[in-house]
Amino acid sequence: MTKNNNEWLMKMFSLLLASSLVLGGCATSATNISQASSSSDNLATNQSQLASAKNSNKIMDNNLPQLEGMAKVELQVNGSPILIEINGTEAPTTAGNFVDLVDQGVYDGLVFHRVIPGFVAQGGDPQGKDPNFPEQRLGTGGFTDPETGKERRIPLEIKLDGDDQPTYSKAKLPGSSVVLKHDRGVIAMARSGMPDSASSQFYIALDDLPSLDGDYAVFGKVIEGMDVVDGIKQGDRISTVKVVEGLENLKK
Repeated sequence: MTKNNNEWLMKMFSLLLASSLVLGGCATSATNISQASSSSDNLATNQSQLASAKNSNKIMDNNLPQLEGMAKVELQVNGSPILIEINGTEAPTTAGNFVDLVDQGVYDGLVFHRVIPGFVAQGGDPQGKDPNFPEQRLGTGGFTDPETGKERRIPLEIKLDGDDQPTYSKAKLPGSSVVLKHDRGVIAMARSGMPDSASSQFYIALDDLPSLDGDYAVFGKVIEGMDVVDGIKQGDRISTVKVVEGLENLKK
């Protein structure tokens, strides 16, 4: 009985952690009342996208930055570098979005608004550049494209073993078949409950997180500076982020 109880508690704890990642993922969080109107609009948009997944994926892929190959970015946090390899070979749209935002300086000065030891360090909410923005509302924002005036959203992109192309706009895929798994040190996109709701917020896995495989889009991994990542505290800021290799692989 004790063993069964312990297993049940561990399962419930994993579910609670995953839920906290969803709710803090972006502006469509159900907990953010001030975004209720845009959440409704986004819900309708995503339902339409899911109803015609193949066509919508072609449109989204064509209109979003793509990373054709690999790149490396360097984050400066607490005066120390974190080097991340970005994988556009397996996740071209997700990687392209991130590298494009890095190149635009979107992440400079942003805060890690959610840090859960043994789970994730999450940041990338552009609202965090304002030091007066309420801390409790961080985790509700995304990148607004200055050309369109609208928040950029990207499709959930997960490649499975044996497939030539990633699967788009579908969650709950078999985790055991995912090419880019949630190993310690990977970087992935946070999102709300809708698959195609990721924008600019990302997280770094602080441990192996197989329960997230097939639900969230991994697009790279920390290759140097994991000790710096382990030292990140909630409220720490990203001083600067820059593309140090592979910017020529970014196609807009």
